[in-house]
Formats: sequence, structure tokens, C-alpha cells
Amino acid sequence: MSLLRIREDIANARRHDPAARGSLGVFLTYSTLHAVWGHRWNHWLWQRGMSALARAGSQWTRFLTGVEIHPGAAIGRRFFIDHGMGVVIGETAEVGDDVMLYHGVTLGGTSMEQKKRHPTLGNGVLVGAGAKILGPITLGDGAKVGANAVVLKDVPAEHTAVGIPAKLLEPSSAADVGLIEYVI
Repeated sequence: MSLLRIREDIANARRHDPAARGSLGVFLTYSTLHAVWGHRWNHWLWQRGMSALARAGSQWTRFLTGVEIHPGAAIGRRFFIDHGMGVVIGETAEVGDDVMLYHGVTLGGTSMEQKKRHPTLGNGVLVGAGAKILGPITLGDGAKVGANAVVLKDVPAEHTAVGIPAKLLEPSSAADVGLIEYVI
């Protein structure tokens, strides 16, 4: 993990969190960044066939941070989890760049088969607290998911999904009433 990537992560955390007071404080105290940094190491081990060591590392990271990211999951750049307790990201999940998750989010599977069974999140996706995104579905670039939504179907780029089960909002109607800010 390069020093440049760590600096990028710290700057990204400061952009997303108005409570961030300084880079040193973010570096030392943001457990969600520690979870992402631990995942990068564990993913590196996983890709090189050291699955037992990678799984042990991911469980240790979960114990320390409250964030569970399977070492097989692919995570993009500038990924940020705000208040990460209870976040779970499954083995075949793919997360693009500039994605933000809130606490209690699950990127889970719906099958026990050894195939793609977790979601794919495009770039710039935002997922509200407590949302569950389940199965081998895709959330397009810029998609948003409301708090506590249960998403079982694809969400097109730049669309918002809310409810249980999640339904799509029309992009113009959600923005017109300020609903996007309310549900997320």
C-alpha cells in the first residue's frame, strides 16, 4: 500500500466527513480507513493464493474495526465508509471508485453456489445506513440507495432506490422534492 494511496484516502475522508479535524487525527482514529487499509493487504494475500492468511487477517480487521470485508471483494479507490460498524461486504462484491457507504450496509449474497453472488457497485455510488444490497445485481454509476432499503434488482446509473423491497424513484421527482437528501 503506497503512501500516496494513504494520503488520498485521508483526503477523501476529510472531504466526506465534516467532523474530520485534521489528517493526523483521521490517520490515527478512523477505524473505517483502517478497515479499508486492512482489506487492501488481505486482498493482496488472497490474490496470491494465501487464502487462510487473508481470511485470518480479515477476521482480525473485523474484530478491531467492526467492518467485515471478505478478502476476495474488489474495492476501488477513494472508497469511504462513514460510521462503519456492522458493514458487511461479501466475497464476490465489486465496488467502484468514489463509493460511500454508511453504517450497517450489507453487500450480501443470495446463493451458496461458487459463482458471482454479491453486488457490483459502479463509480460514485452512495448507500444509506442500514441498506441491504443482495445478490449478483448492479448499481450503475452515480446510483443512490436510501437508508434501510432492501435492493434485489439492478439500479440504473444516476437513479435512486428506496423502500422494502426497493423501488426506483424518477430522477427528476426525487430531486424536485429533496427526497434524495431525506432518504439518504
